[in-house]
Amino acid sequence: MKGHYLALAILAGILLGVGFFNQNDYYFNVLNILLLKGLIVVGLCLLMGYAGQVSLGHAAFYGLGAYTSGILTAKFGWSPVSALFVAQGVTLLAALVIGIPALRLKGHYLAMATLGFGVIVYVIFKEMIDLTGGPSGLVGIPPLQVFGHTFLESREYFFLFTGALILAVLFALHLAHSPFGRALLALHDSEAATMSLGYDTGRLKLIVFLISAALAGLAGSLYAHFAMFISPTSFTFLHSVKFVTMVVIGGVASLWGALLGAALLSVLPEVLTIFEDYDVLVFGTILVAIMIFLPEGLFKGLGTLVQRFRKVRPGSLNLF
Repeated sequence: MKGHYLALAILAGILLGVGFFNQNDYYFNVLNILLLKGLIVVGLCLLMGYAGQVSLGHAAFYGLGAYTSGILTAKFGWSPVSALFVAQGVTLLAALVIGIPALRLKGHYLAMATLGFGVIVYVIFKEMIDLTGGPSGLVGIPPLQVFGHTFLESREYFFLFTGALILAVLFALHLAHSPFGRALLALHDSEAATMSLGYDTGRLKLIVFLISAALAGLAGSLYAHFAMFISPTSFTFLHSVKFVTMVVIGGVASLWGALLGAALLSVLPEVLTIFEDYDVLVFGTILVAIMIFLPEGLFKGLGTLVQRFRKVRPGSLNLF
């Protein structure tokens, strides 16, 4: 764990340095979205990498958090903080309702069940025009207010989102290295073997599913108050696929890999705009190359290369 604490401290230091020295609002906007996606993939990594459960519906939980906070504040005059807590409750309730029956399924069947849930939620966002604004989106969402302070600048949100991500990673690391985390790893390898050890596998899967959904819902609520406008196009099935891709590209069973995957898939499209009409082609080529040459994921693959070129003993880099 010492290596993980050091890595977390380095990450926090880098982010704080960026926050203090960067003066460009555009960069802050890109980084803020990256930090919110980081929250989502941390939970998704626990679900996929540790418990071995695939979800293609996390954009729905992201959207539920955003729309609940947005509707309560824009339509009914709630305070943003109160709406955020209610949004977490709504997201957890939805995860519980879908999780109890869906987590009885395995493999592709579970993925299809969560996909269907995501599509249903997207249709609700799009068709309930009086409540959600429909395809035109929901406007008039107020900025976040905490202890009388109103967050108006992208820099302020950057520090807030940085703190939320650091706390989420710290929580996930403790969970992953706890007896519960080891039980999740056993579940990933063999559900039958885990049951033979006396674990309630259904309960394990449901708890990690709820945690994963809660982080996605929190990211959605924060996004709504940061953007002050939301529309259904931000919570489509393709966004769920993108979240899963971030985890897979970075390394399924690595929290650091998931964050690296989120950074790559968030920042790379912005960089590749210099290729104009060919940016999608270049982006796809890079992803294919990563999957071919680094099949274990970007993070573990880079760790293997570091060990190979520096002739470091296997296992000495415990972060990988």
